[in-house]
Order: sequence, then C-alpha cells, then structure tokens
Amino acid sequence: MAIQDIRLLGGLAAAFFLGLLLQFLGCALWHNWWPMLTAFVYVLVPMPYLFFSGGAGGSNLASGWQDAGRFLVGFSAVMAVAIPAILFHAQKIAAGALVMELAAMAVLGGTVLAWQFFSENEGSSPFVY
Repeated sequence: MAIQDIRLLGGLAAAFFLGLLLQFLGCALWHNWWPMLTAFVYVLVPMPYLFFSGGAGGSNLASGWQDAGRFLVGFSAVMAVAIPAILFHAQKIAAGALVMELAAMAVLGGTVLAWQFFSENEGSSPFVY
C-alpha cells in the first residue's frame, strides 16, 4: 500500500485532526487553556529531525549530531506526557482534561508513527538516519 493511496492519506489526515480536536476539547470542555502548553511540544518534536538528520556521512561527528537529534526528540516526546501530568499534579487542570490531553498525544503520536511507517515502506522517508 503506497503513501499516495488517497484512502491512506485521508485516514492519516482524519486521525491528525481527531488528535487536534481532542487537544482543543481538553481545554474547552473544562474552560482551562493551560493544557495548550503541549501544543508547543508538537511544534518542537520535529525540529531535531530537521536540524540534525541531514547527511548520510558515516563519520563520528555526523553520528554524534544524529544522536543529539534523537535525544532531543525523545526529550520532547517525554515533555508531551509530562506537561499535562505536572499541570494535573499542581491542580491546574482537571482529571478529565488530563485524560483528554493524553488521548490527543496518543492519537497524534500514532498518526506520525503510521505516516513514518508507510513512507519508509515506500522508500521516501524524510526521517533518514
């Protein structure tokens, strides 16, 4: 199944917008916009891929930069879970908002992983290491 298949692209787009809807509902239903801090994390996660994944060189310097990029992606992904958990612990958001934010993170993360899986199977992955 190729990434050009319109049903696959439609499904990935629908999953992405479902994740965004859950993100906004987590804020709007409880009249508290603190959980939108995780939206900044969604912007930060792909940045190390953009800055540190270039080049197919086998040198130790290139490998070090790629390892730094992987570390920053992992750090950003942990922040996507930690920010809502910390806000809940500090009693800034309700338990329902926490669940909604974690569900949004799971849907968005799953969408990105599915897109990466299908694009790697096609051979056109932008995430080249």
